[in-house]
Amino acid sequence: MKISVIVATYDNPCALEKSLEGFLRQTRPPDEIITADDGSGARTRELIAGFAAKASFPILHIWQENAGFRAAKIRNEAIKKTLADYIILMDGDCVPNKHFISDHLDMSEQGFFVQGKRILLARKASGNFSAENSDSIPYLLGLALKGRMSNTHHILRMPWFPDFKNTKLNGIKSCNMGFFKKDFLAVNGFNEDFTGWGREDSELAVRFFKYGLKKKFHPFRTICFHLWHEHLSRKELDRNDKLLEQSLKSGSCVCRNGIQKL
Repeated sequence: MKISVIVATYDNPCALEKSLEGFLRQTRPPDEIITADDGSGARTRELIAGFAAKASFPILHIWQENAGFRAAKIRNEAIKKTLADYIILMDGDCVPNKHFISDHLDMSEQGFFVQGKRILLARKASGNFSAENSDSIPYLLGLALKGRMSNTHHILRMPWFPDFKNTKLNGIKSCNMGFFKKDFLAVNGFNEDFTGWGREDSELAVRFFKYGLKKKFHPFRTICFHLWHEHLSRKELDRNDKLLEQSLKSGSCVCRNGIQKL
């Protein structure tokens, strides 16, 4: 099964470099990476070109003009480009451990999407954090003992532990999510009515559930490390909350302003 990783980014090349380094270390490499760029400048373009030149798999760069936070649109544009069967969403400020893709692949199952977990790194931990650190239990325990990360229990990889399945919206985050492309197309992708930070991922999950999918998650697999950054503007959050509420009340699993314009 071909796997495409869609890495969303905006003007944070230092974090993106660490994220892409993590994908070069995978026990099961991706078949491709597509960077979904929401309007970054030349430094990001040059960084991606450098990784594309040294990776053993294709790394593509899909860019749109900076017109505010439009993660839904750029992810749709990136997913349009892939011929892969399975999609893993990742944010460019997150660093995967080396088993990240193999865990997602093992957990993939028809009728489900996979919701991965993230460990939040404090500001003091993020600057020096590297892809190699993501697999060093002594290093990670050191950060935990200093209070420089949250969700510490996720650092223990225990693939034998049972996974969980439900149709609840809690814990939905598109910074670490996997699904079959055919399911994404069936609900018409992300709703591009969502602009500004927040809720576009939850609204996608609402439509996945209405389509008949369930959420699968595991506390000790599919783990990434979220690098600290300043909070993004929440000025559109009230509007996006209303869009989410409309979707919850709707009888349809298909959005009108998605990959296709209906």
